[in-house]
Amino acid sequence: ALRKGSDLEKAFATAALVYNNYADPESKLSKAETKSLLQSQFGHFIQGQENKPKYQEIISSLDEESENKINFEDFMILLVSLTLMSDLLQEIGNVKTTK
Repeated sequence: ALRKGSDLEKAFATAALVYNNYADPESKLSKAETKSLLQSQFGHFIQGQENKPKYQEIISSLDEESENKINFEDFMILLVSLTLMSDLLQEIGNVKTTK
């Protein structure tokens, strides 16, 4: 469906596919599953963030009432938040691309 889509569209489609593969029939994930998914699938972005207060806040919110479920929109907000604070994002920003 996204053969002609931009790289950004493909990236978001991939995130949606990953989410949907883990989600329950109601298209939701428990907080525990969300934490596990973020750590396993986005580990390079998360690596080294453990001492940042915002990271600790996000992860501790997933540890509280870990059986409660979140929807796709909340998952994407978490994913974008973790990506924005990542040191890897700064490294990527320092790379110049040419086409």
